Amino acid sequence: MFLAAGAAAAPATQPAVERWGVFDLALPGPSNGNPFVDVWISAVFYSGKQSITLRGFYDDDGIYRVRFSPPELGLWQYRTESNVAELSGKTGELNCIAPAADNHGPVRVANVYHFAYADGTPFVPIGTTSYGWAHEPDAMEDQTLVTLKASPFNKVRMQLLPGKSDALFFPYPDDHSRFNVQFFRHLERRIGQLSDIGVQADLILFNPYSKGTMAWFDDLDDAADDRLLRYVVARLGAYRNVWWSLANEYGQVKHKTDSDWDHFFQVVQAEDASDHLRSIHNAAKFYDPNKPWVTHASIQNGAAVSDFGRASIYRDTCRKPIVFDEVGYEGNLKVRWGDLTAQEEVKRCWLGTIAGAYVGHGEVISSPQGHSWTSDGGVLMGESPPRLAFLRKILEAGPAEGIEPIDEFYETHIGGKAGQYYLVYFGEEKPTTWTFALPRDPPAKNALAAGMKFHVDVLDTWNMTQTPVDGVFTLGKSVTYAFSAVDGAAIALPGRPYMALRIQRIP
Repeated sequence: MFLAAGAAAAPATQPAVERWGVFDLALPGPSNGNPFVDVWISAVFYSGKQSITLRGFYDDDGIYRVRFSPPELGLWQYRTESNVAELSGKTGELNCIAPAADNHGPVRVANVYHFAYADGTPFVPIGTTSYGWAHEPDAMEDQTLVTLKASPFNKVRMQLLPGKSDALFFPYPDDHSRFNVQFFRHLERRIGQLSDIGVQADLILFNPYSKGTMAWFDDLDDAADDRLLRYVVARLGAYRNVWWSLANEYGQVKHKTDSDWDHFFQVVQAEDASDHLRSIHNAAKFYDPNKPWVTHASIQNGAAVSDFGRASIYRDTCRKPIVFDEVGYEGNLKVRWGDLTAQEEVKRCWLGTIAGAYVGHGEVISSPQGHSWTSDGGVLMGESPPRLAFLRKILEAGPAEGIEPIDEFYETHIGGKAGQYYLVYFGEEKPTTWTFALPRDPPAKNALAAGMKFHVDVLDTWNMTQTPVDGVFTLGKSVTYAFSAVDGAAIALPGRPYMALRIQRIP
């Protein structure tokens, strides 16, 4: 089960909760007045010298909850506090046990520009966008989960607030001082189901699309802003697969300043004991990703990954992971952001990869019913997902530390781990041969030496094949900026676009 049930008093036996699972403490309390505003509850969880204080939330029907994701094994005790006597001073225990094989914990930043789960397992984000999938009828949402499970995508960008007037549920029943609990119960069930299939929920908290009769974000005052953020974090912060995206195209939200966004980041960071990843997505202007509460850059810029040598510039200005969450979508729309061919979509993902960054997928191919994946979920109809599955397979078999640009100012078509592993990507070029040569300049300086031996595979990134090259390539002496193979050995290529080489050192 994703949730472990709690009780109003110390249970006779300690409930067992996986490390990075969810302990759900449920307590009966008052339902009169406005419990969302009038009543507060928190709990401190402690084990040895470690203590974690969490805000609780009202879950309707006279029930208050505090959710806790234990970060360490062993016995944890808790004690509640509240401004209501019947909710205060409740104590109990839980036993944090070893996680299941598929539970690696929340995703963290690793090796400056990359990601890993809390247990150290590398995480390679092959993400997609399906903004409104969790605001559709149940049958369509179920289809989206089936599609995601069979897809290469291990992260999905999705909106908290619905952008259509016919959404399944809405976050407020009538005013901004109360929440529609059914909306949040539905959302958290879907996020739990994403966790069950190994998909990260990159939850977009605010967006500029809910206009007119649905303009709840436009109408929120400062207190309502904070109340929404605290409620969302209290409900979802214990789910290990949640990421926080403060907004989509934040620059389009005209009534909020950068100081407001700073404040929103700080609220989320302070409320989230699990310290999930935090970003904000740009349009019209660019939020400074070097601010300390931003964990990684979420970027909209198709041009940055449409040619060699551009994407890595973002790494130079922001020593954090770079995720190009929006680079244009594979689609059949008559707009420049929704008319990419599958070949161009896949090419952009590879160009971002060899630059040491990550690139997200999108699809806006309209179905006969008028739906598209990126807007509504459902089914994928494009040709890029199988090719991105191939990319994911290559990356997950590559260096655990992640792909780095090897010589970002000159040899921009090569990424990898200097001295050990190289991906050479040719994009739309159609070479028939490649003379074996590996850059020796920084950051590869001193990583190579004469006599090192390498094995090579030819990768067809469109036809999804990998073909080993016969023989072993041995480095000769360094010449100028590279180490070439002994006797100037070369590799034959088929003269097709979208080819790559995988070069791995033989110990």
